Amino acid sequence: MSNSPSEGPSVDEAPILHVDLDAFFASVEILDDPSLRGKPVAVGGGGERGVIASASYEARRFGVRSAMPSLIAKRRCPNLIILPGRFDRYEVYSRQFHDIVRDLTPDYESLGLDEVFADLRSLRRMKVRPLEAAAGLRRRINTELGLLCGVGLGRSKLFAKLASKESKPTVRDGRLVDGAGVVWVSPALEAQWLAELPVRALWGVGPATARKLEKLGLRWVRDLAKVDEATLAGHLGVAMAATLAAYAKGEDRRVVEVNRVVKSVGHDQTFAKSLPGLDEVLEAAKGHAAVVARALRSAGRVARTITVVVRYDDLTSVSRAQTLSFGVDDEYAIAAIATALLQSIEYPHAVRLLGIHASSFLERDDNALQLTFGLDPSSSDAREQAEAVSRERQVGFEALRDAVDEVRQKFGSAALAMASELRDDGVHIATQRGRHAFGPETAKDD
Repeated sequence: MSNSPSEGPSVDEAPILHVDLDAFFASVEILDDPSLRGKPVAVGGGGERGVIASASYEARRFGVRSAMPSLIAKRRCPNLIILPGRFDRYEVYSRQFHDIVRDLTPDYESLGLDEVFADLRSLRRMKVRPLEAAAGLRRRINTELGLLCGVGLGRSKLFAKLASKESKPTVRDGRLVDGAGVVWVSPALEAQWLAELPVRALWGVGPATARKLEKLGLRWVRDLAKVDEATLAGHLGVAMAATLAAYAKGEDRRVVEVNRVVKSVGHDQTFAKSLPGLDEVLEAAKGHAAVVARALRSAGRVARTITVVVRYDDLTSVSRAQTLSFGVDDEYAIAAIATALLQSIEYPHAVRLLGIHASSFLERDDNALQLTFGLDPSSSDAREQAEAVSRERQVGFEALRDAVDEVRQKFGSAALAMASELRDDGVHIATQRGRHAFGPETAKDD
């Protein structure tokens, strides 16, 4: 349900805006390759373990959706084109998207590459009308970036996000039905949605929580609103129970967190062929460390805590972490710490996923040291050695590393490479996937 700007609410009636780009990854791929237009396109892992990260609306007509295993997606849509994804390209579009939002208001909170909350209350004195501002924002994103989006307006984050989803196109009986583009949740619409929405529509209710609620006979928000919070806490925990009880009554006290602090950066990879042992894991860790280091330097941060995550073929996982007294943003230092941590793990099964994450940030300029590491893999005290070894600042290498970063930023990630990044078919620069790893490409024959 949308309203024309002349009938729209005031800023006080609709202070929170939520904008979400449509099928972002897939849309960027289609923009860069117009021959894909009109075809079912998805971005994700194309192998047996792959997962769909983004699907065009043409693909959605066949029932393809994000988080779906690629094998199921291909069964539903045999002509589906699955692309591996280019995160450096998505980041370029994302920065431009954020710049457009910033032109409207600096009071915004990024939830990722393609999703933003904004607080419009600072625009009161400019007599901005929320619906008009939302329509203008959507128009600029489409005109300047070639991307479509949904925009929601409400009195809280809860309703603004529900509204942006409602504003988007949907697939019904295999047909694509256009969305309104901009939706404002009026008090009457709030009441209607609280009476009609399934619990799965609420923020934070994933498949596991939805199953727990269904076991309690709670499929609709209206049912959830009738349940005592203490009863919910016994099944969901105190924090989740309090949150869902409030949402079911239409209450959401969360504010837009301007300049939201990123707490960690990381790179996870699911391998097309599982790694059989430690040597192969350590080799893969070098590329992961380089991705994490570049992300840290791009953000102007150093990290004191390095964490490794290993998932075996039996789907069990183990993690190890080390917190240092100083910060690092160098791939060799991160790789050395990760090596020490990975050597402390047993490998009863082959490894299907490896992740390296960095956290406990310091500003790069505030860090007193940059270290070089010369770990002895045979040492039983490798982790202690990682913190103690070689505190001499490597100024020359830092200058080289920073120059490489600048060249890549200006001319593209593959414009300059280290020897370890050279392959027979050219330069291979790993790109960051963080916690959104969606599986490998189809495995190549050895």
